[in-house]
Amino acid sequence: QVHLVESGGGSVQPGGSLRLSCEASGNRYVSRCMGWFRQAPGKEREDVAVINSVDGVTQYADSVKGRFTISRDGARNTVFLQMDSLKPEDTATYYCAHERRGICRWAVSDYNDRGQGTQVTVSS
Repeated sequence: QVHLVESGGGSVQPGGSLRLSCEASGNRYVSRCMGWFRQAPGKEREDVAVINSVDGVTQYADSVKGRFTISRDGARNTVFLQMDSLKPEDTATYYCAHERRGICRWAVSDYNDRGQGTQVTVSS
């Protein structure tokens, strides 16, 4: 199993920025595919971003495209989500996820391993 620990959540005003981090550890190989999804109270889970650390390909939900950037530090098995121009509708618990087979499909919320989540609140 791959153990994932998120950090960096918090409260911010609209238009502000936050940077989420997720460190992977454990006794299992960490694959090329990691990503983020989010869930707000009373809403469906939303896949936010995916990164393939081998070829650098990234994908984003339309709702965050141009505002969020996913990146990865392979040496540390850490994935980041830089969130800029935050909006109230970005308020949610954000989860990091890891796909064991190395197939970087878009459905991040279906990946094998996920963290406990970190809360992001955007409010004035």
